[in-house]
Amino acid sequence: MKNYNILFLVVVFLQFSCKPTDTVYEDAICIVNISTIDPNDGLKENQTVILKDGKILKIAASSELNLSSSNKIIDGTGKFLIPGLWDAHVHFTYIEELAPRMFDLFLAHGITSVRDTGGKLDFVKKWKDKALANPTEAPRVMIAGPLLDGETNVYDGSDAAHPELSVRLSSVNAAEEQIELLISKEVDLLKAYEMLTPEQFIKVCELGIANNLKITGHVPLSMDVISASNAGMSSMEHMRNLELSCASNSEELLYERQELLKNKDGLSGGKLRSSIHSTQKEKAIENYDRIKAEKVLGVLKKNNTWQIPTLALNTFFSTKYFADSIYQNSYQYLPDSIGQYWKKRSIALKDFSMSEALKIQSDFNYKMVKKIYDFDIPIMAGTDTPIAYLTPGLSLHKELAVLVKAGLSPIDALKTATINPAKYFNLENELGRIKETMWADLVILNANPLENINNTQKINAIVKEGKYYSRKNLDSLLNGLKVQH
Repeated sequence: MKNYNILFLVVVFLQFSCKPTDTVYEDAICIVNISTIDPNDGLKENQTVILKDGKILKIAASSELNLSSSNKIIDGTGKFLIPGLWDAHVHFTYIEELAPRMFDLFLAHGITSVRDTGGKLDFVKKWKDKALANPTEAPRVMIAGPLLDGETNVYDGSDAAHPELSVRLSSVNAAEEQIELLISKEVDLLKAYEMLTPEQFIKVCELGIANNLKITGHVPLSMDVISASNAGMSSMEHMRNLELSCASNSEELLYERQELLKNKDGLSGGKLRSSIHSTQKEKAIENYDRIKAEKVLGVLKKNNTWQIPTLALNTFFSTKYFADSIYQNSYQYLPDSIGQYWKKRSIALKDFSMSEALKIQSDFNYKMVKKIYDFDIPIMAGTDTPIAYLTPGLSLHKELAVLVKAGLSPIDALKTATINPAKYFNLENELGRIKETMWADLVILNANPLENINNTQKINAIVKEGKYYSRKNLDSLLNGLKVQH
C-alpha cells in the first residue's frame, strides 16, 4: 500500500510540474483578443500582439498564449489593429504658424509617418530633427527640402498663395550646386517642379539616382510624362500634367507649352503656370485618347513611377469634404485666425456650383486613378495638407475614402498609407505591416475598415514606437491644441 501512495504522489507532482506556466513579458504591452489587419496577410481574428522596446516582439493566436495577469494587458475584443498610417504629401512650411501643431494633429488621427514634399530647408529639417529626438511623441518625418524649380519659379514667397517653398535655379550648374547642398543636409528625397528645363530636370534625376534618392514632383511643363519617367522620375505628385500627355494632340500641346514658357510677357512663375494650365488642361481632357493614355501608363508601370494622386484635393469642388460640419469641427484645433478663416471660406464654398469644366476635370481624376490602379502602378496616399483646408491628420482619412470611391478595394487603400510608403523608402522590413521585429507603429480601431473605409476614423488608440496612447490620451492632445487659442 505504501508503494501505491508513493506512486500517486509522483504522478500528482509530475502533473503540476508539467503544467504550462503563465508567461510574463516584462516592460511590454500585450494587446489580446484583437483582429489584426496586415496589408499583405489581411484579417486574422483573436490575435495577441506583444510590444516591447518599441517593436513588435510576438504575434500569436490568443488561445496559444497563457499570459500572466501581471502583464500590462490591453483588451482588444471587438477591435481591429492596423499599421500606423502615412500621409505621403504634407507641407510644414506652407503655413508656418500651423506647423507646431501638426505633430499632435497627425498622431491624434493615427498618422505615424509623413513625407514633407517641399519647403524651406532649415524649417523642414527642424521638424525632422525634432521627430528624430522624440520618436515616441512625433510622427516619423521624411523631407525633400525646397522644391527645385526653374528660373521663373512658382512658390517664390511673392504672396500668401505662393509661400517660399522653392529655390530658383537659373542653370544646370545651379541645380547641381543646390542638390549637393541638400545631400549634405541629409534630405530623404528630391522634389522637382514644373518650371525646370528638360536639361535641369535630367540633371536632378541623374544626381538623385547617383545618391540613392527618390525624385518626386510635378512633370515639368517643358516635358511630357514619358520623357520625365524615362529620365528617372521616381514618383508623380497629384498626377500633375498627366492629362497633357494623354491627349490625341499631346505633341501640339507640348510645342505650345514650350512657346508659352518663353514668357514674353514677363509673368511671375505662379501666373505663368496658371496661365498654361488654364490654356491647356481643359483642351487636353477634351482630346483624351485611350490608346495614348494606355501607352503613357504602360511606361509608368515599366519604370515603376509611383503615383500620389491627392485625389481629395484634385476633386475639391465635387468631394466638398470641407462642407461637412463634422469636418469643420477640426478647425478648432488650428490657430484662431486660421481656423476662423477656413470656416468662413468653407461655408462660403459649400453651395458653390461647379462649372462643366470643373466637373469634367473631377471625373477625369477619378477615372485616371482607377486606370492607374488597374495598371498596378504603385500608389501612395497623400493630401497636400494644409493646402485647401485639408486639416493635418483628418484629411488623410478623407483621401482613403475617395481612393475607395475611385475603385480601390479597402485593403488596397490601406496599402497606400501603410506598406506602400514603407516600400517607397526601402523600409518594408521595418514599417508598414503587423509583423514580428517591425517598429510598433499601430492604430487600434473600433470598427473594421475592410467593411467600410471610413472606419479608419474610429480610432480607439495608437501606438508610436511602442508608446501607447489611449483614446483619453489622444483627446488630451487635441484639447491641448484648443486651449492654445
